Amino acid sequence: MDLAALQTFQMVANEKSYSRAAAKLFRTQPAISIAMRKLEEWVGEPLFVPGSGAKNLTDSGVLLLEYAERMLNMREEIRKGLQELRGLERGQISVGVNESSIHALLPSLDRYRNMHPGIHLRVHRVFSRAIPRELLNHQLDIGVISYLPEERELTGVEFYRDSLVLVVWPEHKLAKKREVDITALGDEIFVAHIVESPYRHRVVQMFAEHRVPLRMDVELPTIESIKRFVEMKKGVAIVPRMCVVEELERGDLRELKIRQMKVVRRLYLVYRKDRPLTAAAQSLVDVILAPKKTRGATKRTA
Repeated sequence: MDLAALQTFQMVANEKSYSRAAAKLFRTQPAISIAMRKLEEWVGEPLFVPGSGAKNLTDSGVLLLEYAERMLNMREEIRKGLQELRGLERGQISVGVNESSIHALLPSLDRYRNMHPGIHLRVHRVFSRAIPRELLNHQLDIGVISYLPEERELTGVEFYRDSLVLVVWPEHKLAKKREVDITALGDEIFVAHIVESPYRHRVVQMFAEHRVPLRMDVELPTIESIKRFVEMKKGVAIVPRMCVVEELERGDLRELKIRQMKVVRRLYLVYRKDRPLTAAAQSLVDVILAPKKTRGATKRTA
Protein backbone atom coordinates (compact mmCIF):
# COMPACT_ATOMS: atom_id res chain seq x y z
CA MET A 1 0.00 0.00 0.00
CA ASP A 2 1.16 3.52 -0.79
CA LEU A 3 -0.28 7.01 -0.66
CA ALA A 4 -1.29 6.84 -4.33
CA ALA A 5 -3.45 3.77 -3.60
CA LEU A 6 -5.03 5.56 -0.65
CA GLN A 7 -5.73 8.62 -2.76
CA THR A 8 -7.43 6.45 -5.37
CA PHE A 9 -9.51 4.72 -2.69
CA GLN A 10 -10.50 8.09 -1.18
CA MET A 11 -11.65 9.33 -4.60
CA VAL A 12 -13.72 6.21 -5.29
CA ALA A 13 -15.31 6.35 -1.83
CA ASN A 14 -16.13 10.05 -2.13
CA GLU A 15 -17.48 9.76 -5.69
CA LYS A 16 -19.23 6.43 -4.97
CA SER A 17 -18.30 5.45 -8.52
CA TYR A 18 -15.33 3.82 -10.21
CA SER A 19 -15.99 5.65 -13.47
CA ARG A 20 -16.28 9.12 -11.94
CA ALA A 21 -13.14 8.50 -9.85
CA ALA A 22 -11.28 7.39 -12.99
CA ALA A 23 -12.31 10.56 -14.82
CA LYS A 24 -11.18 12.84 -11.99
CA LEU A 25 -7.86 11.01 -11.64
CA PHE A 26 -7.33 10.87 -15.45
CA ARG A 27 -7.08 7.10 -15.35
CA THR A 28 -9.05 4.28 -16.95
CA GLN A 29 -11.81 2.51 -15.05
CA PRO A 30 -10.05 -0.90 -15.30
CA ALA A 31 -6.92 0.65 -13.76
CA ILE A 32 -9.01 1.95 -10.85
CA SER A 33 -10.65 -1.46 -10.39
CA ILE A 34 -7.27 -3.21 -10.34
CA ALA A 35 -5.94 -0.71 -7.79
CA MET A 36 -8.93 -1.30 -5.50
CA ARG A 37 -8.60 -5.08 -5.81
CA LYS A 38 -4.94 -4.92 -4.79
CA LEU A 39 -5.80 -2.66 -1.85
CA GLU A 40 -8.46 -5.12 -0.68
CA GLU A 41 -5.93 -7.95 -0.93
CA TRP A 42 -3.57 -5.94 1.28
CA VAL A 43 -6.35 -5.20 3.82
CA GLY A 44 -7.59 -8.79 3.69
CA GLU A 45 -11.24 -7.79 3.56
CA PRO A 46 -13.65 -6.11 1.10
CA LEU A 47 -13.73 -2.31 1.25
CA PHE A 48 -17.13 -1.96 -0.48
CA VAL A 49 -20.32 -3.89 0.28
CA PRO A 50 -20.61 -6.65 -2.36
CA GLY A 51 -23.26 -5.84 -4.96
CA SER A 52 -23.30 -2.10 -4.20
CA GLY A 53 -20.55 -1.17 -6.61
CA ALA A 54 -18.72 1.67 -4.84
CA LYS A 55 -21.77 3.16 -3.13
CA ASN A 56 -21.47 1.59 0.31
CA LEU A 57 -18.36 1.02 2.40
CA THR A 58 -17.84 -1.97 4.66
CA ASP A 59 -16.69 -1.40 8.25
CA SER A 60 -13.13 -2.00 7.05
CA GLY A 61 -13.66 0.52 4.29
CA VAL A 62 -14.96 3.15 6.72
CA LEU A 63 -11.94 2.64 8.98
CA LEU A 64 -9.45 2.70 6.11
CA LEU A 65 -11.03 5.88 4.69
CA GLU A 66 -10.59 7.59 8.05
CA TYR A 67 -6.90 6.70 8.19
CA ALA A 68 -6.42 7.51 4.50
CA GLU A 69 -7.77 11.03 4.99
CA ARG A 70 -5.45 11.56 7.97
CA MET A 71 -2.40 10.41 6.02
CA LEU A 72 -3.27 12.41 2.91
CA ASN A 73 -3.92 15.52 5.02
CA MET A 74 -0.57 15.01 6.72
CA ARG A 75 1.12 14.76 3.31
CA GLU A 76 -0.40 18.13 2.41
CA GLU A 77 0.77 19.60 5.73
CA ILE A 78 4.28 18.36 5.00
CA ARG A 79 4.21 19.90 1.54
CA LYS A 80 3.01 23.24 2.89
CA GLY A 81 5.51 23.12 5.74
CA LEU A 82 8.41 22.57 3.35
CA GLN A 83 7.20 25.43 1.18
CA GLU A 84 7.07 27.66 4.25
CA LEU A 85 10.61 26.65 5.20
CA ARG A 86 11.88 27.52 1.75
CA GLY A 87 9.92 30.76 1.86
CA LEU A 88 11.32 31.61 5.34
CA GLU A 89 7.83 31.70 6.85
CA ARG A 90 8.81 29.21 9.53
CA GLY A 91 11.87 27.35 10.80
CA GLN A 92 14.47 27.44 13.53
CA ILE A 93 18.11 28.54 13.77
CA SER A 94 20.58 27.67 16.53
CA VAL A 95 23.38 30.20 17.03
CA GLY A 96 26.29 29.75 19.44
CA VAL A 97 27.98 32.82 20.90
CA ASN A 98 29.82 33.75 24.08
CA GLU A 99 28.66 36.41 26.51
CA SER A 100 30.52 39.39 25.10
CA SER A 101 30.19 38.65 21.37
CA ILE A 102 26.39 38.68 21.45
CA HIS A 103 26.60 42.50 21.49
CA ALA A 104 27.93 42.44 17.92
CA LEU A 105 25.02 40.28 16.74
CA LEU A 106 22.07 42.11 18.29
CA PRO A 107 21.53 44.67 15.47
CA SER A 108 21.59 41.90 12.85
CA LEU A 109 19.25 39.71 14.89
CA ASP A 110 16.84 42.61 15.17
CA ARG A 111 16.88 43.18 11.39
CA TYR A 112 16.41 39.46 10.76
CA ARG A 113 13.41 39.24 13.11
CA ASN A 114 11.79 42.16 11.30
CA MET A 115 12.32 40.40 7.97
CA HIS A 116 11.31 36.89 9.07
CA PRO A 117 9.15 36.97 12.21
CA GLY A 118 8.13 33.32 11.71
CA ILE A 119 11.68 32.03 12.24
CA HIS A 120 12.49 30.92 15.80
CA LEU A 121 15.94 32.16 16.82
CA ARG A 122 17.70 30.13 19.52
CA VAL A 123 20.89 31.87 20.68
CA HIS A 124 22.92 29.63 22.99
CA ARG A 125 25.60 30.93 25.34
CA VAL A 126 28.63 28.78 24.55
CA PHE A 127 32.32 29.15 25.39
CA SER A 128 34.20 30.11 22.21
CA ARG A 129 36.47 27.08 22.41
CA ALA A 130 33.43 24.76 22.37
CA ILE A 131 31.64 26.31 19.38
CA PRO A 132 33.58 24.46 16.62
CA ARG A 133 32.87 21.13 18.30
CA GLU A 134 29.15 21.89 18.60
CA LEU A 135 29.02 22.93 14.94
CA LEU A 136 30.63 19.64 13.92
CA ASN A 137 28.20 17.73 16.15
CA HIS A 138 25.24 19.42 14.41
CA GLN A 139 24.17 21.12 17.64
CA LEU A 140 24.55 24.59 16.13
CA ASP A 141 23.86 26.04 12.69
CA ILE A 142 26.08 29.12 13.10
CA GLY A 143 28.68 30.23 15.64
CA VAL A 144 30.62 33.36 16.52
CA ILE A 145 34.23 33.11 17.70
CA SER A 146 37.21 35.46 17.95
CA TYR A 147 39.62 33.29 15.94
CA LEU A 148 39.67 31.46 12.63
CA PRO A 149 38.66 27.82 13.08
CA GLU A 150 41.30 25.14 12.54
CA GLU A 151 38.77 22.46 11.62
CA ARG A 152 38.80 21.84 7.88
CA GLU A 153 35.05 21.22 7.84
CA LEU A 154 34.37 24.78 8.99
CA THR A 155 34.61 28.14 7.29
CA GLY A 156 35.05 31.48 9.04
CA VAL A 157 34.22 35.00 7.83
CA GLU A 158 35.30 38.11 9.69
CA PHE A 159 32.28 40.36 10.28
CA TYR A 160 33.18 42.63 13.20
CA ARG A 161 36.21 44.41 14.64
CA ASP A 162 36.39 45.72 18.16
CA SER A 163 39.03 46.83 20.65
CA LEU A 164 39.73 46.37 24.32
CA VAL A 165 39.35 49.50 26.44
CA LEU A 166 39.97 50.49 30.04
CA VAL A 167 36.83 51.75 31.78
CA VAL A 168 36.61 53.68 35.06
CA TRP A 169 33.79 55.42 36.95
CA PRO A 170 33.22 59.14 36.12
CA GLU A 171 34.85 60.48 39.31
CA HIS A 172 37.96 58.33 39.05
CA LYS A 173 41.24 60.24 39.19
CA LEU A 174 42.04 59.17 35.61
CA ALA A 175 38.53 59.75 34.21
CA LYS A 176 39.39 63.06 32.50
CA LYS A 177 42.28 61.56 30.55
CA ARG A 178 41.85 60.13 27.07
CA GLU A 179 44.98 58.00 27.22
CA VAL A 180 47.04 56.63 30.07
CA ASP A 181 50.43 54.93 30.32
CA ILE A 182 50.40 51.39 31.62
CA THR A 183 52.81 52.40 34.40
CA ALA A 184 50.04 54.52 35.94
CA LEU A 185 47.89 51.44 36.57
CA GLY A 186 50.07 49.51 39.01
CA ASP A 187 48.01 50.57 42.03
CA GLU A 188 44.60 50.01 40.47
CA ILE A 189 42.31 47.14 41.44
CA PHE A 190 41.07 45.40 38.31
CA VAL A 191 37.69 43.68 38.05
CA ALA A 192 38.31 40.73 35.73
CA HIS A 193 36.19 38.12 33.97
CA ILE A 194 36.59 34.76 35.66
CA VAL A 195 36.59 32.91 32.32
CA GLU A 196 40.02 32.43 30.73
CA SER A 197 40.40 33.75 27.18
CA PRO A 198 43.21 34.55 24.71
CA TYR A 199 42.59 38.29 25.23
CA ARG A 200 42.88 37.96 28.99
CA HIS A 201 46.22 36.20 28.48
CA ARG A 202 47.40 39.03 26.21
CA VAL A 203 46.54 41.64 28.83
CA VAL A 204 48.32 39.67 31.57
CA GLN A 205 51.36 39.28 29.30
CA MET A 206 51.34 42.99 28.45
CA PHE A 207 51.47 44.00 32.12
CA ALA A 208 54.22 41.43 32.78
CA GLU A 209 56.32 42.69 29.86
CA HIS A 210 56.20 46.23 31.25
CA ARG A 211 56.76 44.97 34.80
CA VAL A 212 53.60 46.58 36.08
CA PRO A 213 51.58 44.80 38.79
CA LEU A 214 48.17 43.60 37.62
CA ARG A 215 45.96 43.36 40.67
CA MET A 216 42.98 41.26 39.62
CA ASP A 217 41.52 41.18 43.13
CA VAL A 218 37.97 40.66 41.90
CA GLU A 219 36.85 38.10 39.29
CA LEU A 220 33.19 38.07 38.25
CA PRO A 221 31.22 35.72 35.97
CA THR A 222 29.60 38.20 33.56
CA ILE A 223 30.40 41.40 31.69
CA GLU A 224 27.27 43.01 33.15
CA SER A 225 28.42 42.36 36.71
CA ILE A 226 31.87 43.73 35.87
CA LYS A 227 30.37 46.96 34.51
CA ARG A 228 28.15 47.37 37.56
CA PHE A 229 31.09 46.79 39.93
CA VAL A 230 33.09 49.50 38.18
CA GLU A 231 30.12 51.87 38.42
CA MET A 232 30.05 51.07 42.15
CA LYS A 233 33.65 52.38 42.31
CA LYS A 234 35.06 49.00 43.35
CA GLY A 235 37.69 48.77 40.62
CA VAL A 236 38.54 49.40 36.97
CA ALA A 237 38.21 46.94 34.10
CA ILE A 238 39.47 46.11 30.63
CA VAL A 239 36.55 45.00 28.46
CA PRO A 240 35.52 44.82 24.79
CA ARG A 241 34.36 48.30 23.81
CA MET A 242 31.15 47.01 22.18
CA CYS A 243 30.01 45.83 25.62
CA VAL A 244 30.09 49.32 27.16
CA VAL A 245 28.81 51.56 24.36
CA GLU A 246 25.56 52.41 26.15
CA GLU A 247 27.30 53.14 29.47
CA LEU A 248 29.81 55.40 27.72
CA GLU A 249 27.03 57.28 25.91
CA ARG A 250 25.10 57.76 29.16
CA GLY A 251 28.20 58.89 31.01
CA ASP A 252 28.02 56.05 33.54
CA LEU A 253 31.55 54.98 32.60
CA ARG A 254 34.60 56.66 31.12
CA GLU A 255 36.81 55.12 28.45
CA LEU A 256 40.61 55.38 28.49
CA LYS A 257 43.13 54.06 26.03
CA ILE A 258 46.19 52.34 27.42
CA ARG A 259 49.12 53.64 25.39
CA GLN A 260 50.80 50.22 25.20
CA MET A 261 47.61 48.23 24.49
CA LYS A 262 46.91 47.85 20.78
CA VAL A 263 44.55 44.88 20.79
CA VAL A 264 42.14 44.48 17.88
CA ARG A 265 39.43 41.97 18.62
CA ARG A 266 38.12 40.27 15.46
CA LEU A 267 34.90 38.28 15.39
CA TYR A 268 34.26 35.52 12.87
CA LEU A 269 31.01 34.01 11.73
CA VAL A 270 31.60 30.25 11.47
CA TYR A 271 29.55 27.42 10.02
CA ARG A 272 30.04 24.10 8.26
CA LYS A 273 31.22 24.20 4.67
CA ASP A 274 30.68 20.47 3.99
CA ARG A 275 26.88 20.80 3.92
CA PRO A 276 24.55 23.59 2.77
CA LEU A 277 22.95 25.84 5.34
CA THR A 278 19.18 25.82 5.67
CA ALA A 279 17.39 28.64 3.89
CA ALA A 280 16.73 30.32 7.25
CA ALA A 281 20.37 30.04 8.37
CA GLN A 282 21.74 31.24 5.02
CA SER A 283 19.46 34.26 5.18
CA LEU A 284 20.76 35.11 8.66
CA VAL A 285 24.37 34.83 7.42
CA ASP A 286 23.51 37.21 4.57
CA VAL A 287 21.97 39.71 6.99
CA ILE A 288 24.99 39.60 9.33
CA LEU A 289 27.52 40.00 6.53
CA ALA A 290 25.60 42.54 4.44
CA PRO A 291 26.89 45.68 6.24
CA LYS A 292 30.46 44.39 6.05
CA LYS A 293 30.73 43.36 2.41
CA THR A 294 32.37 46.65 1.45
CA ARG A 295 34.97 46.39 4.22
CA GLY A 296 36.99 43.56 2.74
CA ALA A 297 36.07 40.86 5.24
CA THR A 298 38.53 37.99 5.34
CA LYS A 299 37.26 34.54 4.42
CA ARG A 300 38.93 31.24 5.13
CA THR A 301 37.76 28.05 3.49
CA ALA A 302 40.50 25.89 4.99
